[in-house]
Amino acid sequence: MRKITPLVICKSPEEIDIMKKSGAILAELLDELRGFIKPGITTSDIDAFAEEFILSRGANPSFKGLYGFPASACVSVNEEVVHGIPGNRKLVEGDIVSIDVGAEVEGFHCDSAMTFPVGRVSSEAMKLIRTTEESLYRGIEQARIGMRIADISRAIQSYAESRGFSIIRALSGHGVGRKLHEEPAIPNFVIRGEPGPVLADGMTLAIEPMVNVGGPDVKTLNDNWTVVTCDGSLSAHFEHSVAVTCEGPVILTAL
Repeated sequence: MRKITPLVICKSPEEIDIMKKSGAILAELLDELRGFIKPGITTSDIDAFAEEFILSRGANPSFKGLYGFPASACVSVNEEVVHGIPGNRKLVEGDIVSIDVGAEVEGFHCDSAMTFPVGRVSSEAMKLIRTTEESLYRGIEQARIGMRIADISRAIQSYAESRGFSIIRALSGHGVGRKLHEEPAIPNFVIRGEPGPVLADGMTLAIEPMVNVGGPDVKTLNDNWTVVTCDGSLSAHFEHSVAVTCEGPVILTAL
């Protein structure tokens, strides 16, 4: 049976310029959250802050109502990997919290995430956060014309594992643009025999390593959203939306 290659939509320079608008809003939001996050606030406080910020900039929260998700931000604490539903949980000193947000402007979305320390955290937690962020930038460096998705995956996996951490296999990055989730899938590990499509000018990718202190296995809680590590170990998540261009990778969600 012939394998069907998924359709990857390339964006025009004008469309990428629109995406830069939504990306800039997310970059500013995550930067503002650095000062907002502290012991004692709730995960719903973070969601309310994010929603108000996005709306105040004339954008729409991409996550609100998507597939039935009830909030504007995914807020995931400690062993929660992604898709945490905001609620009454209060952050305490030593927690780490991953915040994943999306914004839509003029019909185009960007997607970004960051893991924050809450007050003073353990050296292991800080090593995890720094490793996950660095693995993201190593993946982004491979987002160049003529490279393949597997080159991004390899850069992320090799760095995270070299630092003693594990890469989640069950979740991946994705294309982004007119829809929040587009082709291609962007695994954070190399799948033998599946190098993925060749990267071309105008591709827009949401690259998002998810890295665990313990093993790579995850499960979804009974709320049908929150993904947690099976062994209860800490997890971190960083994400940028990136355009593949003739000048190299352009991070759309950076300040």
